[in-house]
Amino acid sequence: MKILSWNVNGIRAVAKKGFIDWLIKESPDILCLQETKSSPDQLAQELLEPTGYKTFWSSAQKKGYSGVGVFTKSAPNHVEEGLGKKEFDLEGRTLMLEYPDFVLFNIYFPNGGEGNKRVPFKMAFYDEFLKKALKLKNQGKKIILCGDVNTAHTEIDLSRPKDNEKNTGFLPEERAWVTKFIEHGFIDTFRYFHKEGGHYSWWDYKTKARERDVGWRIDYFFVTESLIKSVKNAFILKNVLGSDHCPVGIEVKLPGL
Repeated sequence: MKILSWNVNGIRAVAKKGFIDWLIKESPDILCLQETKSSPDQLAQELLEPTGYKTFWSSAQKKGYSGVGVFTKSAPNHVEEGLGKKEFDLEGRTLMLEYPDFVLFNIYFPNGGEGNKRVPFKMAFYDEFLKKALKLKNQGKKIILCGDVNTAHTEIDLSRPKDNEKNTGFLPEERAWVTKFIEHGFIDTFRYFHKEGGHYSWWDYKTKARERDVGWRIDYFFVTESLIKSVKNAFILKNVLGSDHCPVGIEVKLPGL
């Protein structure tokens, strides 16, 4: 099975750029979207019920902001919105889907904001998610986390590490959290298969960074150690346009889907 994740920077905007045609052609078993910037009542029927898929959405209280969505060929056993904390859940950042063989989190983690003002909020969100993930992991659940984590973990995960040491997305405390998450038994699937740098999933629009491939790898798939042998590949679809992010994905061999 193929699972993809993509920060679309506005589902209605990317829908005008051939999103449905791309979905049909790529045909993932599960597609997780972040930064949808829409509520379901604002979406066309072809987005709500594309052929062969069920869709699930979590929207921010603030219009045109944040939001996540999941397109899935197989119906999950259970779907849950949020982390259980109002201050985070008002922003529509989290969907959890439970399948027979694993639990899937689709999360749009907060950005630290201009002048790093939202870094405390971001770190609190990180910690709240970690609590929830560890609770499930300690119950023996196999977990897949995908989404825009909004942090480049190591120096090889962005083009210009020295220039960004004081900027959100590459702050020591943000990077330390990713390290802590990995130390708790979660594996960065792309880095598991690809040890070298130079692979990015986000490029700044304003500076036309994509044309020069001056990017950051901030979109991830993590899996629990119990699942890594089932992951056959991890990849970045850098040639897919339509957003300032590109899709990332994994291929998993599991009996249940």
